[in-house]
Amino acid sequence: MIESLTEFYERINSRGPMILNKGEEYIDIDASKCNIGKTSFSYRDFYKVALVLDIGKLYYADRWIMVDRPAILFSNPLIPYAWEAIEAGSERGMYCIFNESFLKSGDRNSSLAETPLLDISKERIYFIDDNTVNNIKELFAKMQAELTSDYTQKADVLRSYLHLLVHESVRGQLSDSYIPQKNAGQRTAELFLALLERQFPVEIPYKGLTLKTANDYAERLSVHVNHLNRVVKSSTGRTTSTLIINRIVQEGVQLLQHSNYSVGEIAFALGFEEPASFSNFIKKHTDLSPTAHRSPQIV
Repeated sequence: MIESLTEFYERINSRGPMILNKGEEYIDIDASKCNIGKTSFSYRDFYKVALVLDIGKLYYADRWIMVDRPAILFSNPLIPYAWEAIEAGSERGMYCIFNESFLKSGDRNSSLAETPLLDISKERIYFIDDNTVNNIKELFAKMQAELTSDYTQKADVLRSYLHLLVHESVRGQLSDSYIPQKNAGQRTAELFLALLERQFPVEIPYKGLTLKTANDYAERLSVHVNHLNRVVKSSTGRTTSTLIINRIVQEGVQLLQHSNYSVGEIAFALGFEEPASFSNFIKKHTDLSPTAHRSPQIV
C-alpha cells in the first residue's frame, strides 16, 4: 500500500490540498500536533518530519523501537513504516509534510543528500534532549508563520528552515535499540513483492527502472541481502533474482507488444546500457527476439 497526500489528510480528518499538477510544490506545517496516530504498515508518496512527544512503537520491515522520549522522525517515500501509539488519542508534537517537488526545487537540495531525508542508510528516528526540543519547536513555529506570509519567496525561506530543522535534529542521539519483529521474515518478503511491483510500469522517458538487483532491494528495505534472499525463497519458493528477472521480462514483452517505443528506448528504461544486452536478455528468457515479440502493426 502507498499512502498519498490525499489519503494522509483523510486519515487525520483534515482538509488537504486540491489535486496537484505534476511537478507542483507542496508543503504544510502543523505546530500544534504531530498527526501520527496509529498508522498501518505502508509506503508514503510524501516526505514528513515529525517532532514526536508521545510514547509509541515505531515499526520497520524487520525491527521496531520503543519511542519513549522526545524524538524526531524522518519519513520518506522509500522506507515503509508503521506507528502504534501507546496512549490512544494523544498526538503531542509537530510535523512538516512536503512532496518531492518541494524538496528538490532550488539550489541547495544537494546538501540534504547525506541526511535522513534522502540517505536511506541513515537512521530515521533521533532522540533529542530538552534544549533541542525547544530549538525545533521554535523552527516549526517560524515555518508555520512563514507559510501563511505573503512573501513571494517564502518557499525558499521554508526550504532554508527545513535545512536547519534537519541539521538541528541529527545532533541528537542515534537510536540503537531496535528489537527484531515477530513474523518479520514474512513481512519483509511481502514488502519486497510490493516494492517490486511499485517499480512498474516504467514511463518512457520519464521513469526508468531504479532497482535492478537483489542488493538494490535489500538496501532499500534496510535488510541484508542474504536475509532478503532467505525470506523471499521461504515465502515464494523462488529466489529474489528470479522474481526480479521475471518481472523485467514481463514488462519488456508488454512494451514490445503494446508500444511503439524503439528497442533501445525500452532497453534503457529497463536498466540496460546497450540494446544488444536487452535483446540477449529477452531471447534468453523467452526464446524469442525483441523483433519477434513485436505486434504485426508495429514495425
